[in-house]
Amino acid sequence: MNKLLQSLILAGLVSFALPVFAGDPTAAPVATPASIGPIATVNGVAIPSLYLDVVRKDLSKTGKNLTDENLREVLVSNELLAQEAIKLGLDKPADTQALLDLQRKDTLGKLLLENYAKNHAPSDERIKAEYDKFKSKLGDTEYDTRHILVDDEKLAKEIIGKLEGKKPAKFEDLAKKYSKDPGSASKGGELGWMAPANLVPEYSAAMTSLKKGEITKAPIKTQFGWHIIQLENTRKLEFPPFDQLKDKIGNKLLQEDLHNYLVGLRDQAKIDIPGVKEAPATK
Repeated sequence: MNKLLQSLILAGLVSFALPVFAGDPTAAPVATPASIGPIATVNGVAIPSLYLDVVRKDLSKTGKNLTDENLREVLVSNELLAQEAIKLGLDKPADTQALLDLQRKDTLGKLLLENYAKNHAPSDERIKAEYDKFKSKLGDTEYDTRHILVDDEKLAKEIIGKLEGKKPAKFEDLAKKYSKDPGSASKGGELGWMAPANLVPEYSAAMTSLKKGEITKAPIKTQFGWHIIQLENTRKLEFPPFDQLKDKIGNKLLQEDLHNYLVGLRDQAKIDIPGVKEAPATK
């Protein structure tokens, strides 16, 4: 629905509404059963009752339920404005024709994806399998760690030396002084509770090998730099029950399916782009 029209309707200004849909004003009206008849006729052009049903359904998504009289006035205004626009030739420019065509194709595309989603909802068995896979990947323990992140190994070793000296410095103080991680440096290197699967492999391996209060004996290299890690504590991971995550996992799987469906359509299509040998699918 036209956003401006929607805002006008929600404000109660139905009599001043702009067009409901930006469809092709030159297109023939959708046929309706003769027994139902049009809801109005504007300058000889009938407005099918089906239009009323379509607008009512679209508005219901906003939580608004307007009377048939109000909706009819919107559609009458829509028809009047469209007729006047055609009379003035506003539908003739190429950019207007392109806009109308794009809006039509956009609507058809959304209907296609809605139809696919309706007929290919992930099964409970598939959702449960994904839940079990994710639960297994996360494991049953989460870790509370601090870290100091620096750019080179030499500095990392010097920091470890400061932590292991006769008068060891506080890990928090060194993190605030040296760590280049903006998210944790000001908090003394505190990362909070993390499951190993949510961290890069090198960090996870070092973290899970430590005992409570222990610090890595050597710097740990990751894609971000060199880490000195201290394990604060561990606890049992309380994983949410299946029913709590079922809808979220189902939606995730459906989005993946919709993406793969579009990729499949591209793979089957012949797409020619000037200057490009082949238009690759986004995978």
